[in-house]
Amino acid sequence: MYRLIFIFIPLFFVSCTKDIALSEQDVNSKITQFIELHFPGHTIIQAIKDRDFMYKSYDVWLSDNVKLEFNRKYEIIDIESASKLPDSVIPAKILDYINMRYPQLFIKEWAKDDNRQEVELNNELTLIFSKSGDFIRIDD
Repeated sequence: MYRLIFIFIPLFFVSCTKDIALSEQDVNSKITQFIELHFPGHTIIQAIKDRDFMYKSYDVWLSDNVKLEFNRKYEIIDIESASKLPDSVIPAKILDYINMRYPQLFIKEWAKDDNRQEVELNNELTLIFSKSGDFIRIDD
């Protein structure tokens, strides 16, 4: 009996994970407006609605090797690029900090969660900031 429980529990969690490919027309307008505002000239290569048990997000890949992740409320939570991110996607307080202390570098990744924000610079240095944009530390 207990063996059956251990078999069904992992199957339950696996069955709750579902990725759905979205056509460009099916991408929510809040996401497309964000892209048009901050990444004009980029096109959507692929969009995925990612559902993991209780969490839903949207992954969008753009031309020029840019990946965006939005939460279930269509708010941006993660941006990755091989090149410099537009200044308009970086909170002003964080952008000011980077420009003052690392003027020769640029931000190529930005992410936020409920408690903090994180940026990665083009020299692979990762900096951690509070939710409000105050510098906390350099990540090892």
